[in-house]
Amino acid sequence: MNKLPIAKKVQIISMLVEGMSLRAASRISGCSINTVTKLLVDTGKACQNFHDETVHGLNSKRIEADEIWSFVYSKQRNVEKNVVEVEGAGDVWTWTAIDADSKMIVSWFVGDRDAQSAYTFMSDVKSRLNNRVQLTTDGHKAYLNAVPDAFGSKIDYAMLIKIYGEPTGANASERKYSPGDCTGFEKKRILGKPEADLVSTSYVERQNLTMRMHMRRFTRLTNAFSKKMENHCYAIALHFVYYNFGKIHKTLRVTPAMEAKLTKDVMTIEDIVRLAD
Repeated sequence: MNKLPIAKKVQIISMLVEGMSLRAASRISGCSINTVTKLLVDTGKACQNFHDETVHGLNSKRIEADEIWSFVYSKQRNVEKNVVEVEGAGDVWTWTAIDADSKMIVSWFVGDRDAQSAYTFMSDVKSRLNNRVQLTTDGHKAYLNAVPDAFGSKIDYAMLIKIYGEPTGANASERKYSPGDCTGFEKKRILGKPEADLVSTSYVERQNLTMRMHMRRFTRLTNAFSKKMENHCYAIALHFVYYNFGKIHKTLRVTPAMEAKLTKDVMTIEDIVRLAD
């Protein structure tokens, strides 16, 4: 059986983590779409294991959490119209938690936007931390039970609730593709004694943009989307390991993992590829 050379693997993974689609990577690399997909699956699976084994015992001080929407195979409103049944088809939410100081993605979870997903996500966040932190989330009600259930009273938790209005002077088409104007916000203390000046979701919301720019399947208003839930999860795992360990943050001038004292060196794409070996 032919084995893909390491240089070709590095080329393909480099294209995927920089936002190319599977088919674009296939065309440029000269490899079949099945070869590219298998490489994504193998590397993504290894990245999931690497993150679970490496990211724990963090001495974080501030954590921000949010959810980002995407879909698998079809948007939720069209699932019943599709003839072919695909496991996991429909709207999918990726829950993310970022260390506001090191900019490291502490945890992520792919699932629904319900109470069970919120609890599973927050429990995983808690398991990776070594001390009491200040947590900020948006106003999603699922957090109200999930956070105390996971952390108990050992957390300083606040919600940042944003108030949106209609885009100023926008016509109907602009309102369809543009978010409403943020007309105000409310900082609401939920647990402990969170510092009001540190209540923010700016960093995790910026990470949402990074996800949409570096994973083609997250790009809005295109025909790029995940066809399988499994591949969707592996693509996310690959992105976060590359972001945490292999990408130098412009402000920090080191990777988030180096800033968090988990590693001393930058992980190369070849290092990430070799995780699957």
